[in-house]
This record gives sequence, structure tokens and C-alpha cells, in this order.
Amino acid sequence: MEISLIRHGKSQLTENEKMTCMEFKKWVEKYDHNGVFKESSFPSATLKKIATANIVITSDLKRSIESARLLNPVTKIISDPLFRETELPSNPTKLFDVKLKPNIWAVILRLLWFSGYSKECESLNQTKCRARKASHQLIDYANKYKSVILVGHGFFNMLIAKELQKKGWKGRRKKDAKHWNCTTFSYYI
Repeated sequence: MEISLIRHGKSQLTENEKMTCMEFKKWVEKYDHNGVFKESSFPSATLKKIATANIVITSDLKRSIESARLLNPVTKIISDPLFRETELPSNPTKLFDVKLKPNIWAVILRLLWFSGYSKECESLNQTKCRARKASHQLIDYANKYKSVILVGHGFFNMLIAKELQKKGWKGRRKKDAKHWNCTTFSYYI
């Protein structure tokens, strides 16, 4: 049995101006509603895996669904919010009226999230619990379909990968978080 985790393509949202933390929250909403860039080529290993998969799963976010369709336009997909990316907390204080680029806000808020701050989002523990549930769902699909693809999101895919490894699934220890790349886990009975 195989479960392959693919990170979605690069978002069409290219806005990279400095913004406040409140503006960043709106930026994230736009990011979640944008599609992805169509590439001139995709990694051959990713294309091979998705072409031979018996089932393709995505999160319910547009960038995940579009990525699956770009990789294999004829495949039937199942979208499920269980596989959404981990959230970032909301503006912690008025101190955060400083303006920073979106990637800097993402790092700061992710570090706060790891430290236990989870205003208006799932906590780290809740997200880990969801990753366990997602890994169980993927294993159930693998038991039924043998070859499963999840076109998901970088950070949440990483948490799912850790759960699969805890359950005895074998794959690369170091996950590649680049857009379109695929990491495969196998389980032999």
C-alpha cells in the first residue's frame, strides 16, 4: 500500500508589499481563495504517482483542488476540509501595527503558534489531533484503494507524514516542502 503526499502549486497571489498584521489576516483570506500558477512542467515523479493512483484526495481549498486537476485533469478527486493547511493565529496585540512582508508575518505568527498562542485558530495540539485523524483517513483509503494521493499543504502534509511514520509507514525521513513535490510512504503487511 502507498500514500503519497504532494504539496499544491504556487499561489497566484503574488502581493508582497509590507502590511500590518490585520492586513495580513485579509491577505491570508485572499491566499486561501486564489488558485495556483500553471507550470510549463511538473516533477516527473509527481506526475507518475498521480497517474497511477487509485484515488486522489485534496483539501477543500482552491489551490489544492486546482493543483490536483493540473497534475491529472481526468482524475476524480475527493475534497475534504480535514486536510486543510494549519491556521495562523490572529493579531496578538496593537504592538503589531508595524508593517512587514507576508512571509515575515507568517514566520512570526507560526512561532507564536508553536509557543501556545492560538487566538481564533486551532491550537498546535488540536492540529496534531486533526493530523492523526487525517492519517487514519488516508490509511483507510489505502486499505481500500492500495494507492492514494493527497494533494495538500506543506505544513499539514508534514504533520501527516509524522503520523504515518509513527504508525509504521516507511518513507523519506526528510520531506521536500517545495511546491509540486511528492513524498511517498509505503506499508507492507
